[in-house]
Amino acid sequence: MKLTIVGFWGAYPEKGGATSSYLLEKDGFRCLIDCGSGALAQLPNYTDPFDLDAVIVSHYHQDHIADIGVLQYSWLVQNGIRKTEQVLPIYGHQNDQEGFERLTHNFTKGIAYDPEDTLQIGPFTITFMETDHPVTCYAMRITDGEKVIVYTADSSYKDEFNDFSKDANLLITDCNFYQGQDGSKAGHMNSEQVGTIAKSACVDKLVLSHHPHFGDRNTLVDEAKQFFDGEVILAHEGYTWEG
Repeated sequence: MKLTIVGFWGAYPEKGGATSSYLLEKDGFRCLIDCGSGALAQLPNYTDPFDLDAVIVSHYHQDHIADIGVLQYSWLVQNGIRKTEQVLPIYGHQNDQEGFERLTHNFTKGIAYDPEDTLQIGPFTITFMETDHPVTCYAMRITDGEKVIVYTADSSYKDEFNDFSKDANLLITDCNFYQGQDGSKAGHMNSEQVGTIAKSACVDKLVLSHHPHFGDRNTLVDEAKQFFDGEVILAHEGYTWEG
């Protein structure tokens, strides 16, 4: 199982970057997790967007789905050029019906996932946990039967993350605030909180993502390390984990 960070910014992309988007691969199967602003400009660095087998979205805030429309146009144009009629499945929840319906286009099909059940996408089994965010959002626990990745998506701190992330090989967290700052009203976590989760859950590696646009972001790593003894990585484009 291989994960590549396509985008990691919160809210909007900084110059040359992208907001939340992650490429998950195994045995030639490619799944994009979230597709934020700028993702389609970055994705060709790692794979041809037309080679995607599936997309799954955590929620319908623009910094997680802004480039879904761009991806849909990409598939429309490429099907025309290649004289094919391939359809890309895009998985999303139905708590926001309008957002869900926008996942379907000429050559993409929105498929509803049931957050109370497990979801099988290619070689990946995914379970969900509803997060604390201003809109309905789901964290994901992803396994290929050998390794486990947990993606918190967007959330303020919840004790439930400790069990949900238990013994994960890789934990990718929302880290939109610095230690001592309260991100709960915005539905985000700070460096201390994510470090505490990583320690309690005994994860192997912690990746800090969904970055703020202020302060020295390297400080986030130092702060998280005060609470978690394992490896802490500051998300960046092209960061790759293989397990």
